[in-house]
Amino acid sequence: MTSTRYLEIADQLAGELAACPPGTRVSSEPELANRFGVGRAAARSALQELERRLLVRRVQGAGTFVNRRIDYLISRNRPPSWHATVIAAGAVPRSQTKNVERIALPVGDAERLGRPPGTPIYRVTRHFFIDDLLASITQELIPVAAVPDLDIALHSVESVDTVLRQLGGVRPVRAWCRASLDIPPPEVLRELGIEASVPVWRIDSLNRDASSGGVLLTSSAWTRADAVRVVVELEDNPAAHEVDEQPHDDEKGTA
Repeated sequence: MTSTRYLEIADQLAGELAACPPGTRVSSEPELANRFGVGRAAARSALQELERRLLVRRVQGAGTFVNRRIDYLISRNRPPSWHATVIAAGAVPRSQTKNVERIALPVGDAERLGRPPGTPIYRVTRHFFIDDLLASITQELIPVAAVPDLDIALHSVESVDTVLRQLGGVRPVRAWCRASLDIPPPEVLRELGIEASVPVWRIDSLNRDASSGGVLLTSSAWTRADAVRVVVELEDNPAAHEVDEQPHDDEKGTA
């Protein structure tokens, strides 16, 4: 057997899996070894190659499954909504609110939210899913004044963006965002089911009300790179400039 046999197997499997829906179980190492008449090492290398190409994901104790990676578009012309963005990419979104608590705004976050320390805010921790795969763990800070009953509304409505629009009477727009690849804390790795050496998207963002320019929300998210390809779209939008270019004290230090 040539040293490239595993690549030939991976290429053939890649073509076959292209027609399978996300979550479809992939043959195991013994099954592939038997099918292609190779040893377990070659079958394992073929699966590892498919994983390297982000075509499959391996779940410890469960098996290997067809993966789908969507483009997560970050743009001022699109609503800053996980649900809307995932739907636009052709996938099925879902979110779970894990915790909502009212706290006093910490000093370290006061400048970015444009409010004095101690201001009542919601700290919301949510899990976001793509086609039932846990893809992102996010923490958001939202002034209580923006939506006084946010904690109640999130029991029946998954989307914070929808709650802000319907109950807060505002139109959230993305004013600032930073995306980078990094290794998250151990507890995030465990929840996402990712090995310690695998980088994950870290996405920090700030949303304003398009009319008043007031800060509505800041968020920090850890998002699986094998589920999402972050795409930043920079467009010339004069309407957005009118809102975002107004001077705000809370923009000091953001770039």
